[in-house]
Amino acid sequence: MAGGAVKYRHLSRKSSHRKALLRNLVTSLFEHESISTTWPKAKEAQRLAEKMVTLAKRNTEASKRRAHSIFFVRVSIELLLHPVQVL
Repeated sequence: MAGGAVKYRHLSRKSSHRKALLRNLVTSLFEHESISTTWPKAKEAQRLAEKMVTLAKRNTEASKRRAHSIFFVRVSIELLLHPVQVL
């Protein structure tokens, strides 16, 4: 059988472009609380956004630094690291 399990969607981009794209999508998501994009990009951004929420739940200095490394805009970190409300 050809192919196999794929760890992530490549989105027809090089790794540096794909990483920048996903960082931009997640930054916009937490700033504006909604984004408009294609289904595959949204599913990949969802994976990264869920990791960011997990970081926010830890609320340690190390988690803040990791969040700084992913977000492009510093304001987003304050939005993310406030107590998370589960509906």
